[in-house]
Amino acid sequence: MNEKVKNVQIRLETNEFFEIDGDAGTTLNFTEPGDQVVIFKLKTIHQIGVGKVRVVAIGGGESAHHEIEIAVRNPNSPFVDVRSKIVEAGQSWTESFEPQGMTGTNTAMLEVSRIPPIDFGKRLGYLTRFPHGCIEQTTSAVFPQLFISKVMELPDDKKVDIQKNVDGGIERMQKFLTYSGGLAYWPGNEDPNSWGTTYAYHFLLEARNEGYYVPSDFMDKITRFQKERARNWRENEGYRRSDLIQAYRLYTLALANSPELGAMNRLREKVNLSTQSKWRLAAAYALAGQNEVAQDILTGVSTSVENYRELSNSYGSSLRDRAMILETLSIMDRQDDAALIVRDISSELSSEQWMSTQTTAYSLIAISKFLDKFTAAEEMQATFSINEEETGSIDSRAIIIQTPVRVDEYKTNNFELVNNSKGTLYARLIIEGTPLLGDSISTSNSLVQKVRFTNLNGATIDPGLLEQGTDFVAEVTITNPGLRGSYEEMALSQVFPSGWEIRNTRMDDEAFSEPVSNYDYQDIRDDRVYTYFDLAPNKSKIFRVQLNASYAGDFYYPAVTTSAMYDETISARSAGKWVKVQTP
Repeated sequence: MNEKVKNVQIRLETNEFFEIDGDAGTTLNFTEPGDQVVIFKLKTIHQIGVGKVRVVAIGGGESAHHEIEIAVRNPNSPFVDVRSKIVEAGQSWTESFEPQGMTGTNTAMLEVSRIPPIDFGKRLGYLTRFPHGCIEQTTSAVFPQLFISKVMELPDDKKVDIQKNVDGGIERMQKFLTYSGGLAYWPGNEDPNSWGTTYAYHFLLEARNEGYYVPSDFMDKITRFQKERARNWRENEGYRRSDLIQAYRLYTLALANSPELGAMNRLREKVNLSTQSKWRLAAAYALAGQNEVAQDILTGVSTSVENYRELSNSYGSSLRDRAMILETLSIMDRQDDAALIVRDISSELSSEQWMSTQTTAYSLIAISKFLDKFTAAEEMQATFSINEEETGSIDSRAIIIQTPVRVDEYKTNNFELVNNSKGTLYARLIIEGTPLLGDSISTSNSLVQKVRFTNLNGATIDPGLLEQGTDFVAEVTITNPGLRGSYEEMALSQVFPSGWEIRNTRMDDEAFSEPVSNYDYQDIRDDRVYTYFDLAPNKSKIFRVQLNASYAGDFYYPAVTTSAMYDETISARSAGKWVKVQTP
């Protein structure tokens, strides 16, 4: 402080996202040059956005100020509620609903279609919000977006978002490229993943056909890899369902106008070729212009498949395989047969049933291709209103149309839709909001999870009250009780309170005093850590994250969850809670 300035007035100013807890100003007295620390307490209001804090200092006839921005976020997962109604011509639908979450997070989307509901909005939202980023999930998030505009009328800003998402997906996929030309399951891994490579290659081919830029050298490397693997394929590549993996690989090469007919003929001659593989191989022959061979392969072949769900390998399920069969029927112009499968898949998509990213994405892809090819244009006409104030209209020949509905976040909302069309409309109101507090219930489904906190010496501590500046460790122990065999592609999700900072020990060259279990991949972000691993029967793994109690205040610690990414029935959750960091 300047020697001539004895008294300095300090004042704190904030915008609407903060409340000052206590005095907003104070006067500092200086007897000699130096520094002093002033502590102001802030509380966030129950609303998300960008908070601004302005510190003003006045003294000696001079003034200065400094302004900082602080993001006010909610780490909890959004809650989605779907209301639906079949609205006949000339009829109306009224619905009342309460906002689902804290202020700033509440939205509503009206989805109207000429066909039974497919729940494009909710299922696509699930894919785009899914936090994990392996090659399969990266592909699943963007693949259906290639076709969504063919069946759904979208506003211009949504089209821009899709363009950015697809371009971003193409760019990210290049991080998975291995030396051999295949794509790894996680960035940086050396071994190519057979299904992941073919699935991403399929997306890249379709994206290029839709006019997106895909680097030619990137595509050439994958094409060479695919052709080499196709020619040298043997019954077992280390994967179950390896014949389906080969059939899908051959399909993508045919789609690339580079069919491997020799490999296709060898697979065709295989004894006991699975139903799914026959359908996929037939699609490859059809794309290669050999329709008679395709028809011959499918003689007497059912469209039904056995019920199953995979944790890895092809990440498949019976519904995913039915979607691939639907895609083949569309390619081969078998509309009547395809319509039967569309009905079943649509029913599954519009239900509350959990689906993996692979199943969700391929179902949306196959449905989109069917609708684009076979559904005739008819006009939808409707009007809608919310709270008798906000009104809108629908006049479109699209199969599905989505339009946002303004939500009053402070009261019950009354919605009305009037069908002015000549035919039936299928309407859905998708209501979304993020709750203030996360899940406060602990659960365990075929998996055991224990969370404890320790100091750096390994002694257990209480994270509910920590002194500012404390270094400590979050330890999670996950056990496979052995009732359902080996678990693959598991994901541990840890989101930490805003007052705690993650110490990335990989950057600090520090090691824990106790060993940490091996994992396949770990994604460390500003406020969270995702850890991916496999877990053998009757075995446990321990993962540790070093943290620092950096900022004083009261913060919410969201639930810690572990789950199999491709089977929701294998999961565990430790409840969220409030924690406090206090000044020394």
